Amino acid sequence: MGKVRYFLGIFLFSIVFLLGCEDGVNLFTPEDDVQLGLQLQSQIASNPKDYPILNNPDVTSYCQGIVDQIILSPKIKYRNTFKYQVTVIRNDNEVNAFAVPGGYIYVYTGLLKFIDNEATLAGVLAHEIAHCERRHATQRLTKAYGVGILLDIVLGKNPDKTVEIAANLLTGLAFLKNSRDDEYEADSYAYEYLKSTKWYPGALIFFFDKIKQNEGSSFLQVLLSTHPLSQDRIDKLNAKISADKLPPPTEDNLFSQKYQEFKKRIP
Repeated sequence: MGKVRYFLGIFLFSIVFLLGCEDGVNLFTPEDDVQLGLQLQSQIASNPKDYPILNNPDVTSYCQGIVDQIILSPKIKYRNTFKYQVTVIRNDNEVNAFAVPGGYIYVYTGLLKFIDNEATLAGVLAHEIAHCERRHATQRLTKAYGVGILLDIVLGKNPDKTVEIAANLLTGLAFLKNSRDDEYEADSYAYEYLKSTKWYPGALIFFFDKIKQNEGSSFLQVLLSTHPLSQDRIDKLNAKISADKLPPPTEDNLFSQKYQEFKKRIP
């Protein structure tokens, strides 16, 4: 029996190794994403030095309300599985947002103060929702941990790896470093999500433009390390806007004035 289990393990190791070379392979279940996200959420909450949470119900509710509308899109698959909960981090020196598996979304006050209209914030949040929906983080984790997890199960050990994995993830936010393909996909899905909302679907382009205007600024370093912005991303989004023949945005779908009033309330 021992030899059978050993050779079965080697066989499955080979299969998973080969599968791990292909895009989109994910040995984690959506429920695993939620549990991993809970572990990461707990670690973030217990580290106020690196992640000072803004305890301001007004600001958090504003962001959460946008997410709650976006996830009503018919293209959202995991609205009843993932949490889609927003937390605001009080750090004006960092322009960034990120999502951890299971729908836990984090937004820095630096980003909220950097952008100019509500539609752009909706585009950024939709982009983070897309990373969750497409399960990009656990796809990457599959390549790093999937074989080991599967072999442990095959060999009868079956330990709970969730806590161990989560404990190693926040160091340098390594798991947030998206590939260009992940970014293309998240941009594309964000655009589609916003089509069923009141916001201009191509609003991410305003975010890209402002990043370009501030290229080289130190406060964008973390953002660009986790969300690389190439000219291809800009070109692809402009191509979608052109193909759909979107009319120019107006105040009715940008909500610039409303957003400027909101920015005054951010501590």
